[in-house]
Amino acid sequence: MKIVAVIPARMASSRFPGKPLASICGLPMIEHVFKRTAMAKSLEAVYVATCDQDIKNATLAFGGEAVMTSAAHERASDRVAEVAESISADIYVMVQGDEPLIVPEMIDLALEPLLTDPTVVCSNLAAPIRDEAELRDPNTIKVAMKKNGDVLFMTREAIPTRTRLPFSEIPAFKQVCVIPFRRDFLRTYTALEPTDLERVESIDMLRAMEHGYAIRMVRSDFVTQAVDTPEDLRRVEEFMKKDPLFEIYGRRSVNAS
Repeated sequence: MKIVAVIPARMASSRFPGKPLASICGLPMIEHVFKRTAMAKSLEAVYVATCDQDIKNATLAFGGEAVMTSAAHERASDRVAEVAESISADIYVMVQGDEPLIVPEMIDLALEPLLTDPTVVCSNLAAPIRDEAELRDPNTIKVAMKKNGDVLFMTREAIPTRTRLPFSEIPAFKQVCVIPFRRDFLRTYTALEPTDLERVESIDMLRAMEHGYAIRMVRSDFVTQAVDTPEDLRRVEEFMKKDPLFEIYGRRSVNAS
Protein backbone atom coordinates (compact mmCIF):
# COMPACT_ATOMS: atom_id res chain seq x y z
CA MET A 1 0.00 0.00 0.00
CA LYS A 2 1.41 3.36 -1.05
CA ILE A 3 1.01 6.17 1.49
CA VAL A 4 2.17 9.73 0.87
CA ALA A 5 1.88 12.95 2.84
CA VAL A 6 0.79 16.24 1.32
CA ILE A 7 1.42 19.54 3.11
CA PRO A 8 -0.87 22.30 1.80
CA ALA A 9 0.61 25.76 2.26
CA ARG A 10 -0.13 29.25 0.95
CA MET A 11 1.10 32.73 1.67
CA ALA A 12 -2.32 34.40 1.86
CA SER A 13 -3.35 33.36 5.37
CA SER A 14 -5.97 35.79 6.72
CA ARG A 15 -4.64 35.52 10.28
CA PHE A 16 -0.90 35.43 9.56
CA PRO A 17 0.09 36.26 5.96
CA GLY A 18 3.29 34.57 4.80
CA LYS A 19 3.49 32.21 7.76
CA PRO A 20 4.80 29.13 5.84
CA LEU A 21 8.08 31.01 5.32
CA ALA A 22 8.21 32.54 8.81
CA SER A 23 11.53 31.68 10.46
CA ILE A 24 11.67 29.31 13.44
CA CYS A 25 15.17 28.84 14.84
CA GLY A 26 16.67 29.81 11.49
CA LEU A 27 14.52 27.64 9.21
CA PRO A 28 11.23 28.43 7.46
CA MET A 29 8.22 26.84 9.12
CA ILE A 30 7.44 24.75 6.02
CA GLU A 31 10.88 23.13 6.30
CA HIS A 32 10.21 22.05 9.88
CA VAL A 33 6.87 20.52 8.90
CA PHE A 34 8.31 18.76 5.84
CA LYS A 35 11.36 17.28 7.54
CA ARG A 36 9.50 16.09 10.62
CA THR A 37 6.73 14.56 8.49
CA ALA A 38 9.31 12.78 6.32
CA MET A 39 10.58 10.96 9.41
CA ALA A 40 7.38 8.87 9.53
CA LYS A 41 8.28 5.32 8.50
CA SER A 42 4.86 4.66 6.99
CA LEU A 43 5.30 7.28 4.28
CA GLU A 44 6.74 6.67 0.83
CA ALA A 45 7.00 10.35 -0.08
CA VAL A 46 6.15 13.88 1.12
CA TYR A 47 5.01 16.78 -1.06
CA VAL A 48 4.28 20.44 -0.42
CA ALA A 49 1.15 21.58 -2.27
CA THR A 50 1.12 25.32 -2.92
CA CYS A 51 -0.11 28.05 -5.22
CA ASP A 52 2.84 30.30 -4.37
CA GLN A 53 6.14 30.21 -6.24
CA ASP A 54 7.99 31.52 -3.15
CA ILE A 55 6.91 28.47 -1.14
CA LYS A 56 7.86 26.13 -3.98
CA ASN A 57 11.28 27.77 -4.27
CA ALA A 58 11.88 27.50 -0.51
CA THR A 59 10.87 23.83 -0.56
CA LEU A 60 13.20 23.00 -3.44
CA ALA A 61 16.00 24.92 -1.69
CA PHE A 62 15.94 22.60 1.33
CA GLY A 63 15.65 19.48 -0.84
CA GLY A 64 11.89 18.91 -0.63
CA GLU A 65 9.36 18.20 -3.37
CA ALA A 66 6.61 20.67 -4.25
CA VAL A 67 3.56 20.58 -6.50
CA MET A 68 1.98 23.78 -7.83
CA THR A 69 -1.79 23.90 -7.39
CA SER A 70 -4.63 26.27 -8.17
CA ALA A 71 -4.92 29.54 -6.26
CA ALA A 72 -8.71 29.13 -6.23
CA HIS A 73 -8.87 26.52 -3.46
CA GLU A 74 -10.49 27.70 -0.22
CA ARG A 75 -10.02 24.37 1.57
CA ALA A 76 -6.72 22.59 2.19
CA SER A 77 -8.39 19.24 1.43
CA ASP A 78 -9.26 20.41 -2.09
CA ARG A 79 -5.62 21.36 -2.63
CA VAL A 80 -4.58 17.86 -1.56
CA ALA A 81 -7.17 16.36 -3.92
CA GLU A 82 -5.60 18.26 -6.82
CA VAL A 83 -2.22 16.74 -5.97
CA ALA A 84 -3.83 13.29 -5.96
CA GLU A 85 -4.75 13.73 -9.63
CA SER A 86 -1.06 13.76 -10.60
CA ILE A 87 0.54 11.64 -7.85
CA SER A 88 -0.82 8.14 -7.37
CA ALA A 89 -1.19 6.63 -3.89
CA ASP A 90 -3.65 4.56 -1.86
CA ILE A 91 -3.75 6.95 1.11
CA TYR A 92 -2.96 10.68 1.24
CA VAL A 93 -2.11 12.12 4.64
CA MET A 94 -2.85 15.82 4.79
CA VAL A 95 -0.50 17.53 7.24
CA GLN A 96 -1.26 21.19 7.77
CA GLY A 97 1.69 23.45 7.08
CA ASP A 98 1.24 25.31 10.38
CA GLU A 99 2.10 22.32 12.61
CA PRO A 100 5.89 22.73 12.99
CA LEU A 101 6.06 20.60 16.16
CA ILE A 102 4.50 17.53 14.55
CA VAL A 103 6.21 14.24 15.43
CA PRO A 104 6.30 11.28 13.01
CA GLU A 105 4.47 8.99 15.46
CA MET A 106 1.39 11.21 15.06
CA ILE A 107 1.18 10.27 11.39
CA ASP A 108 1.42 6.55 12.16
CA LEU A 109 -1.23 6.97 14.85
CA ALA A 110 -3.64 8.78 12.52
CA LEU A 111 -3.22 6.08 9.87
CA GLU A 112 -4.12 3.18 12.16
CA PRO A 113 -7.91 3.17 11.56
CA LEU A 114 -7.49 3.13 7.77
CA LEU A 115 -4.96 0.31 7.98
CA THR A 116 -7.06 -1.86 10.29
CA ASP A 117 -10.67 -1.10 9.29
CA PRO A 118 -11.62 -1.04 5.57
CA THR A 119 -14.83 0.87 6.33
CA VAL A 120 -12.95 3.95 7.59
CA VAL A 121 -12.41 6.43 4.75
CA CYS A 122 -10.88 9.35 6.64
CA SER A 123 -9.43 9.92 10.11
CA ASN A 124 -8.18 12.83 12.22
CA LEU A 125 -6.23 13.21 15.42
CA ALA A 126 -7.96 14.52 18.55
CA ALA A 127 -5.87 15.91 21.41
CA PRO A 128 -6.94 17.03 24.87
CA ILE A 129 -7.53 20.74 25.33
CA ARG A 130 -5.18 21.82 28.09
CA ASP A 131 -6.85 24.89 29.57
CA GLU A 132 -9.87 27.15 29.34
CA ALA A 133 -8.05 29.75 27.27
CA GLU A 134 -7.49 27.16 24.56
CA LEU A 135 -11.14 26.09 24.81
CA ARG A 136 -12.25 29.67 24.17
CA ASP A 137 -9.74 30.32 21.36
CA PRO A 138 -11.56 30.39 17.97
CA ASN A 139 -8.34 29.26 16.27
CA THR A 140 -8.73 25.92 18.08
CA ILE A 141 -11.16 23.52 16.38
CA LYS A 142 -13.14 21.73 19.08
CA VAL A 143 -14.43 18.17 18.58
CA ALA A 144 -17.31 16.18 20.09
CA MET A 145 -17.12 12.43 19.46
CA LYS A 146 -19.27 9.32 19.55
CA LYS A 147 -18.28 6.36 21.73
CA ASN A 148 -16.70 4.64 18.69
CA GLY A 149 -14.56 7.72 17.96
CA ASP A 150 -16.53 9.06 15.01
CA VAL A 151 -17.12 12.81 14.98
CA LEU A 152 -20.41 14.22 16.22
CA PHE A 153 -19.48 17.82 15.47
CA MET A 154 -16.57 20.20 15.00
CA THR A 155 -16.72 23.90 15.81
CA ARG A 156 -14.62 26.91 16.72
CA GLU A 157 -16.94 27.55 19.66
CA ALA A 158 -16.33 26.16 23.14
CA ILE A 159 -17.85 22.66 23.41
CA PRO A 160 -19.04 21.00 25.52
CA THR A 161 -20.69 23.85 27.40
CA ARG A 162 -19.21 24.89 30.75
CA THR A 163 -22.48 26.19 32.20
CA ARG A 164 -23.14 22.96 34.17
CA LEU A 165 -19.68 21.55 34.92
CA PRO A 166 -16.31 23.29 35.35
CA PHE A 167 -13.43 22.77 32.94
CA SER A 168 -11.68 20.32 35.26
CA GLU A 169 -14.64 17.88 35.42
CA ILE A 170 -15.35 17.16 31.76
CA PRO A 171 -12.75 16.63 29.03
CA ALA A 172 -12.62 18.70 25.88
CA PHE A 173 -10.79 17.80 22.66
CA LYS A 174 -9.38 19.63 19.67
CA GLN A 175 -8.67 18.59 16.11
CA VAL A 176 -5.00 18.18 15.24
CA CYS A 177 -4.64 18.55 11.50
CA VAL A 178 -3.09 15.24 10.50
CA ILE A 179 -5.78 13.84 8.21
CA PRO A 180 -5.42 10.61 6.18
CA PHE A 181 -7.83 10.09 3.25
CA ARG A 182 -8.36 7.01 1.16
CA ARG A 183 -7.83 7.89 -2.51
CA ASP A 184 -11.42 7.19 -3.57
CA PHE A 185 -12.86 9.19 -0.69
CA LEU A 186 -10.59 12.16 -1.39
CA ARG A 187 -12.01 12.25 -4.91
CA THR A 188 -15.53 11.98 -3.49
CA TYR A 189 -14.87 14.75 -0.99
CA THR A 190 -13.65 17.27 -3.52
CA ALA A 191 -16.67 16.55 -5.75
CA LEU A 192 -19.14 17.28 -2.93
CA GLU A 193 -20.95 20.60 -2.86
CA PRO A 194 -19.45 22.89 -0.18
CA THR A 195 -21.83 23.26 2.77
CA ASP A 196 -23.11 26.06 4.98
CA LEU A 197 -21.51 24.72 8.16
CA GLU A 198 -18.20 24.22 6.36
CA ARG A 199 -18.25 27.85 5.25
CA VAL A 200 -19.34 29.45 8.51
CA GLU A 201 -16.92 27.39 10.65
CA SER A 202 -14.15 27.20 8.02
CA ILE A 203 -13.61 23.51 8.81
CA ASP A 204 -12.97 21.07 5.95
CA MET A 205 -14.39 18.00 7.68
CA LEU A 206 -17.85 19.52 8.03
CA ARG A 207 -18.40 19.17 4.29
CA ALA A 208 -18.00 15.40 4.53
CA MET A 209 -20.10 15.18 7.70
CA GLU A 210 -22.97 17.27 6.31
CA HIS A 211 -23.08 14.94 3.32
CA GLY A 212 -23.37 11.93 5.63
CA TYR A 213 -19.79 10.56 5.77
CA ALA A 214 -18.22 9.39 9.03
CA ILE A 215 -14.87 10.78 10.18
CA ARG A 216 -12.95 8.66 12.70
CA MET A 217 -11.00 10.48 15.40
CA VAL A 218 -7.90 8.99 17.03
CA ARG A 219 -6.83 10.14 20.50
CA SER A 220 -3.36 11.69 20.56
CA ASP A 221 -1.55 12.76 23.71
CA PHE A 222 1.35 14.38 21.87
CA VAL A 223 1.70 18.05 22.82
CA THR A 224 1.93 20.28 19.77
CA GLN A 225 1.32 23.93 18.94
CA ALA A 226 -0.19 25.10 15.67
CA VAL A 227 0.87 28.53 14.41
CA ASP A 228 -2.12 30.79 13.80
CA THR A 229 -0.62 34.09 15.02
CA PRO A 230 2.80 35.73 15.46
CA GLU A 231 2.46 35.04 19.20
CA ASP A 232 2.08 31.32 18.44
CA LEU A 233 5.26 31.53 16.37
CA ARG A 234 7.20 32.96 19.31
CA ARG A 235 5.85 30.24 21.58
CA VAL A 236 6.82 27.51 19.10
CA GLU A 237 10.33 28.88 18.76
CA GLU A 238 10.85 28.49 22.51
CA PHE A 239 9.63 24.87 22.33
CA MET A 240 11.79 24.21 19.27
CA LYS A 241 15.00 25.27 21.02
CA LYS A 242 14.61 22.26 23.33
CA ASP A 243 13.07 19.84 20.83
CA PRO A 244 14.95 16.54 20.29
CA LEU A 245 13.80 16.13 16.67
CA PHE A 246 15.13 19.58 15.82
CA GLU A 247 18.51 18.42 17.13
CA ILE A 248 18.45 15.71 14.42
CA TYR A 249 17.53 17.73 11.32
CA GLY A 250 17.72 21.37 12.33
CA ARG A 251 21.21 22.11 13.51
CA ARG A 252 22.72 20.58 10.37
CA SER A 253 20.36 22.57 8.14
CA VAL A 254 20.99 25.86 9.95
CA ASN A 255 24.75 25.36 9.79
CA ALA A 256 24.58 24.49 6.09
CA SER A 257 22.75 27.72 5.33
